[in-house]
Amino acid sequence: MQNLVKEFIEKKLNTTNIVLEKPKDISLGHYATPIAFSLAKELKKSPMAIAEELANELANPNMFEKVEAVKGFINFKLSSTFLQILVDNALSNKEEFAKQEKKDEKILLEFVSANPTGPLHIGHARGAIAGDSLARVGKYLGYDITTEYYINDAGAQMDLLGLSVSLAARDFIFKEDVTYPETYYRGEYLIDIANVVIEKFGKDIIYDESKYKEIAFFSKDLVMEIIIKDLKDLGIEFDNFVSEKSLYSFWDSTKEVLDKNSALYEKDDKVYLKSTQYGDDSDRVVVRDNGIPTYLAGDIIYHKNKYDRKYDRYINIWGADHHGYISRVKAAIEYLGNDSSKLEVILSQMVQLLKGGEPYKMSKRAGNVILMSDITEEIGADALRFIFLTRKSDTHLEFDIDMLKNQDSSNPIFYINYAHARINQVFKKAEVTLDDIKDVDFSNLNQDGLNLVYESLLLESILTEAFAKRDMQKITEYLYSLASSVHKFYNEHKVIGSDEQSVYLKVLAIAALSINVGLGLLGITAKEQM
Repeated sequence: MQNLVKEFIEKKLNTTNIVLEKPKDISLGHYATPIAFSLAKELKKSPMAIAEELANELANPNMFEKVEAVKGFINFKLSSTFLQILVDNALSNKEEFAKQEKKDEKILLEFVSANPTGPLHIGHARGAIAGDSLARVGKYLGYDITTEYYINDAGAQMDLLGLSVSLAARDFIFKEDVTYPETYYRGEYLIDIANVVIEKFGKDIIYDESKYKEIAFFSKDLVMEIIIKDLKDLGIEFDNFVSEKSLYSFWDSTKEVLDKNSALYEKDDKVYLKSTQYGDDSDRVVVRDNGIPTYLAGDIIYHKNKYDRKYDRYINIWGADHHGYISRVKAAIEYLGNDSSKLEVILSQMVQLLKGGEPYKMSKRAGNVILMSDITEEIGADALRFIFLTRKSDTHLEFDIDMLKNQDSSNPIFYINYAHARINQVFKKAEVTLDDIKDVDFSNLNQDGLNLVYESLLLESILTEAFAKRDMQKITEYLYSLASSVHKFYNEHKVIGSDEQSVYLKVLAIAALSINVGLGLLGITAKEQM
């Protein structure tokens, strides 16, 4: 809708830089443009005079009911005829509603990428939901998006996994007195893994320290099975999985490029990356004094691998603790001869989870964290996905899961679903189908109805803005506002049995379609009844 209006104005004025705004007061119009202000200097006229002239030039009864100059702005009120055309097209082609044509831009979107040492916790869920929703919306808008999970299966955490499986077996299976080191993984999942290890390799492997790496890499695959299942339960699947361990064979060739571009130097038997030249607070070690590449080296190889695959843009969703990591990775990208501006990093902040106003209890199965799977099981995937998208990823999120049991407006997902289900029930009670009302015109539709139609047709512009700003919160806010408008319209206007029944049902139909598509793009199924 907005694009159609924008295209019309630009064609009429022979320009391509029109800015369209939505006035806060809809009575002033559906859209407004400040173009008269930008033309004032060129035309040597006041914005008010220019706006008056352009308003007359832009009059189009098929599209606009009114084009009006107001204090230098040009306000556009859409006509009922134009709105009806858009609604008719949407209801006739539901699968294409708010969708956009294929774009040339290829995007590699990496998210979650948690260590394969234990099940995902609630913090991982936030990045997972944000990434999956971003991918869904982007693909719907025509972008070529590949989703990827980077498996951190190299480094000290893997050694620790092997040790932790051994300790869990000795403590809980063989009932031995075990002295635990300061750092180790804990949780019932390790006992389950230990049982599988013993069954496959025998008891002796548990006591052989030289076999800890073997235990770790076997266990890693079992953990990844848990992670993939938990993600799938949340409606999340990945196109690609990339193993950190598999990439280390490319370190020598990567190091050659870095050396060639004077990115490295040696000090105290270590190899450093000159990351301070690109804003880092200190240069970073990429090869330890024992000759083993660091975690950063793995990420350098990985990002070289990413850029070698020739995407137009690279998006990483990382945990908030990676804030200082951005500059050193971008430094490496530049030293590798690539454009670091093509890499976009979104930081996912922590989540504070409450239950009945009190901190949510840690999971026994995980040892010391709140498992994502526990929350999915308790409140359902839809509720979890929605609530995590009510705040932008880079802001702190706190919520009480008991709130999600409320059956009123304080529970946003219930409120929105109720609006969708309510519309379906109205159609059932009226014993009317969409085919029965598809040809109804809006010529006598009142302003409240036209306003609800207009709001329902905003979905495409909301999706476009949400994706451009990487902010799915704009979609959840829009859906809540639309649901509120649906409830208000229903409460203020008799539908079933009224003279306006048919036209009101058509109005509600486009609102239901917008809610259904919007929720679907967030990975949520709109409820048909409640």
